[in-house]
Amino acid sequence: MSDFELTKEQLPVHIGIIMDGNGRWAKKRRLPRTAGHTQGAKVFKRTVQDCRKLGIKNATFYAFSTENWKRPREEVEAIMKLLIQYLDDIKAFSKENVRIIFPGDKSVFPDNIKNRLIEIEQTSLNNDGFNLLVALNYGGRDEIVNAAKNIAKDYKEGIIGDIDSISEQQFENYLYTKGIPNVDLMVRPSGEMRLSNFLIWQCAYAEFVFMDVLWPDFTMEDLTFACREYAKRNRRFGGV
Repeated sequence: MSDFELTKEQLPVHIGIIMDGNGRWAKKRRLPRTAGHTQGAKVFKRTVQDCRKLGIKNATFYAFSTENWKRPREEVEAIMKLLIQYLDDIKAFSKENVRIIFPGDKSVFPDNIKNRLIEIEQTSLNNDGFNLLVALNYGGRDEIVNAAKNIAKDYKEGIIGDIDSISEQQFENYLYTKGIPNVDLMVRPSGEMRLSNFLIWQCAYAEFVFMDVLWPDFTMEDLTFACREYAKRNRRFGGV
């Protein structure tokens, strides 16, 4: 086995990636922050293919959080324009048997973006070669609160008969990631060492790899390094 080969059993089934460091990457080069986001979007597209080459079946990318609306208006507007530009590229993955999911609250987006997100999800719904999740207007706490509200609604309407019968597995059916395995490996470039409200339910037993590389500089070698670090971990899930 070469330095870059991993067996199927060694690979994470679901990898989460926090795409962090776009602004700092641009600042280091005396470029506008938007240049960092543009380069980061290119790296995202390549990394999706790298995940598939390695044999990973599920990948969730943190693209835009519920907190990111607090950024300067000009930067948020630029990100929205970039999102519109790259939705066609994301949709193109559906032709490669990729299912595309956009976890998060879509209701806040303009209709042209919201309708496009829904259309892409529906178009790729039956694809089963790879699950690509791009988190937009996503927050882990918001997701859990939203799930609790929907459970309460279903209980009130009689869809749920016995509230005491709700299990963790049933609760997961109310999350944005319904039907997707929980996260095995969470990768965060940029040198930061926190989860930042990303997939906090799904990461209950995830392994974390923090890397001192800015997202626009992230490579296949970095992805492979993270997977090899994951393969070294002894995952006991509370056991011995």
